[in-house]
Parts: sequence; C-alpha cells; structure tokens
Amino acid sequence: MAELSGTAGDASIAQNELPVLIVGSGSTGLALAQGLLKAGVKCIVFEKQPSQARERDWNMGLHWGAPVLKSLMPDEWWPRVQSLQVDPHVPTKGEDTLAFVNGSTGEPMTAFTLGPFYRLRRSKLRELLSQGLHVQYNKQLTNITYSEDGKSVTAHFSDGTSTNGSLLVGADGARSTTRQLLLGPEKGVVNPLSYGATFIHSKFTSEQAVYLRSFHPLFLATAHPRNHFGFFGMQDAADPNDPSTWTFFFYISWHSSLSEQEATKHWTDAQRLAQQKEFAKNFCDPWKSAYEWCADDASAWYMGMTDWDPGREGHQWDNHGGRVTLVGDACHPMTYQRGQGLNHSITDAGKLRDVLVAVREGGDTKPLVDAFEHEMIKRAGDEVRTSTANTMMLHDWDKVMQSPFFTKGMKKNQE
Repeated sequence: MAELSGTAGDASIAQNELPVLIVGSGSTGLALAQGLLKAGVKCIVFEKQPSQARERDWNMGLHWGAPVLKSLMPDEWWPRVQSLQVDPHVPTKGEDTLAFVNGSTGEPMTAFTLGPFYRLRRSKLRELLSQGLHVQYNKQLTNITYSEDGKSVTAHFSDGTSTNGSLLVGADGARSTTRQLLLGPEKGVVNPLSYGATFIHSKFTSEQAVYLRSFHPLFLATAHPRNHFGFFGMQDAADPNDPSTWTFFFYISWHSSLSEQEATKHWTDAQRLAQQKEFAKNFCDPWKSAYEWCADDASAWYMGMTDWDPGREGHQWDNHGGRVTLVGDACHPMTYQRGQGLNHSITDAGKLRDVLVAVREGGDTKPLVDAFEHEMIKRAGDEVRTSTANTMMLHDWDKVMQSPFFTKGMKKNQE
C-alpha cells in the first residue's frame, strides 16, 4: 500500500479521501506536493528515476514567482531559500542590476534592475522540497484510466502496479509521458527548435576564479555579432574563502539546424566542449578565458532547445471531468534565455493548490480545473511564444535589440 504524504494524526484529512497523484518529482511537482501537504490535501508523488539524485545540475532564476513558492512551503522554511542559492554566503539584494554585453567587445548593451532575484541550484531546491514527502521511485507511467462514475483516475506503471486517485497531475517535464498519453505521440511530443547549447561546469585556480567572477557575482549574458548567445555565472561557491572550490556554469548557444543536430547526435562530451572552445575564441572575457582555461575533460552536456505551446490549435487535452491536468514543463516547456520557466511553473503549482483546496471545501471539480487550465494556457502559452521569439532574436545580431529580453527584461508579459 502506497504511503501518503502528510501525517497519520492529521485529523483534517479524511481517511477515505482519494489522493492527488503527482507524476514527476521535479521542482514543480514537489512544490505542488508541499502546498497540498501544507493545506491538508492527500497526495502521492511518483518518479520514474531510481532516486532523487541526478547526474546533471544547473541553476534557475526565481523572481516574480518567489511569493508563490513561499506560500507553498511551510512558513518556517522561507529563510532556508538562502542556502539554495549558487552562493549562499551572499545575502540576496532587494534589487540587483543585471548586465548584457556585446560578446565581441565586452561593451554594455543594456542593463535592467529587478529584485529580489534568487539564483537557485536545482538540486538544492529539489532536496528541500522533497522533505516530509514520500516519493515513490522507479515508477514509469504507462497508462491512465478513468472510472465510469467520474470520481476517480488510475495511474498504471511499467512495474505492473497501479494507484487510484482523485486527480492525476502530469508534472513530468518537457518530454512528458502524461502529455503524450493525453494527446497522442504526434501532438503531445515536444517541438524541437533549430538552436542548441552545450553547458559547462568547471573549477579554476583561485586567481582565475576571482578574475572570472569579477564581471558579475551572479551571472552575465551576451549576444555576439556571429549570431551566438552566451551565459556565464556561478553554480556553487562551496567555500567563500577558497575560490578554487567555486564551480562556474556557462554556455554558448547557436543556431543549429535539425539536420545538424541529427548529424552530431552521437558526439562525445569532448567533441562538444571542443566546439564551444572554438566558438569562444571570438568572444570577450569572461567567456574567452573561461573556455581557454577549462580542462578538455571538463563536465559538459549538450541540449537542443525545444518548446511546446499549449495554446496551439489541437493542443487542448480532455481533462476527463477534471481528473487529469498538466503543470510546469509538462504543459509549457519554453526556451530559457528570458528566465521565465521556473516562475510560471511555480505559479501553476500555487494556482492548482488553490483549486484543490476549493474542491475539498465542496467546489465543483470540473469547472474549477477548467478555469485553472484556461488561465495557465493563456498565461504560460503566451510566454512560450515570447520566449521562442526571444531566442530567435538573440541569435540574430540584426534583431537582438528588438528581442523581449531587451524590451521587457525578465518581467512577466502581463507587466
């Protein structure tokens, strides 16, 4: 029998209440689970991987979505967010100025102020959000069925087990199995874009690390006249007094046709890094020196960019009377140059938490879930389209200054 989140002595939870089934233990699924636990709503989290540990780690920007994340967590947790940051030793500023430079000359192109701005390590955020939850691992979703009375949903897994719930929430990322089960393999598959990036993690000597970080303590972005985009920032400042322990996270992205992506899909990490080093020879610092100094066997991984627009015709799924829905990257995977993905995903979790609390208090499930999906699809679908247009413009030197990154910064579209 699956263990349920919450405590056995929680009298506010009816023992015969079917749990909410959350598929995926990424940041969105775990944030939703924490919000439900806090509100006294039963849930179970299922994860296809064998454990929480991941081979790859990166960091994400949290800004306008921060108040929602705070509302989902136990009240006493919010101060711990500082420990999740790429440099937990530096207090978060009320406002910070982020610069964007010419990748060839290093000259400032624009700067914008926002705040508070949190740069969170994904692994640390997931570690915190997992606390107090029971996550069932090695659970690969294979099918979803619905009761004839319209009151329950059943998740079926590859190990032959199944679990009944009141609602199934697909929070299983950009290549969501839930989405493909709802829409089929053609409409539900993520959309590949003709852009790629290779991400690097590297440490340096103390002198090199101090120099590289002098450009900005958090991160720096650039567009290059050769139609490249670049990012450079911290990943982990393990010891504030020993710069040789700092890990930096950086990449150069470029227009990469789908045929090029197919032709190079078997490239090794060393080949990916060599390509990046070649790109970087034409860049200003910190990129030029960082790539020159990093070892040829530095940690590297490639990722072709993708999106999926929930507002596109034919992409609306049947929620089966409010018994199945999608959140986060499972519903609106977007490119990352405008730093909106985590904020929209956490917002989804907060709004769905509110819906499920309303259902528990006697609200009609179907119209409440319909309204949730309508708002999410409009809000986040708009951002998917904006972010893809932004990525295209940032990789076209003649249009860089017209990009949403330049015209809107990191503000959400409605502002």
